[in-house]
Amino acid sequence: MIPEREESTKPNAPPRFVADAMLGRLAKWLRMMGYDVTFLADVDDIEVLRHARAEGRFLLTRDRHLARRAGVLGVLISSQHLEDQLRELAEAGIIQGPLGVTRCPLCNEVLTELPRASARDRVPPYVYQTQNVFYECPACARVYWAGTHWQNVQATWQALGWYDDES
Repeated sequence: MIPEREESTKPNAPPRFVADAMLGRLAKWLRMMGYDVTFLADVDDIEVLRHARAEGRFLLTRDRHLARRAGVLGVLISSQHLEDQLRELAEAGIIQGPLGVTRCPLCNEVLTELPRASARDRVPPYVYQTQNVFYECPACARVYWAGTHWQNVQATWQALGWYDDES
């Protein structure tokens, strides 16, 4: 996990997304890659479209009609499989792999490093004994570490040609 300060004011800032109810897993993975993704699960199509337009976000959807209505902001995801969905975005030139920051998969906030001692009572004892680096979401206060799930995430990135030795 690579938390860092978010720099959304750069002229070449990475794309931002809004994902509809069909793409919750993709939204979580894009967040772990550092992308700013609003996930709107319980909102009708009109509201998702308004949100995308108001914030200049790409609208990720599996709904052909909604993607068409979104115009240039609409991104139709055809696959049901996560790795193929990521590949679709990469092949379309919309994403280029992990950004060098990690966001909370639930809150979308950029994670910050948590002093190891502060994690002691917030993680299982085995995790505390075996991990040296911890991260925290400043919004929901969840604690993260580079365990087996993170290794699986990186293996997927490697399969897609995005592995970063510094991750």
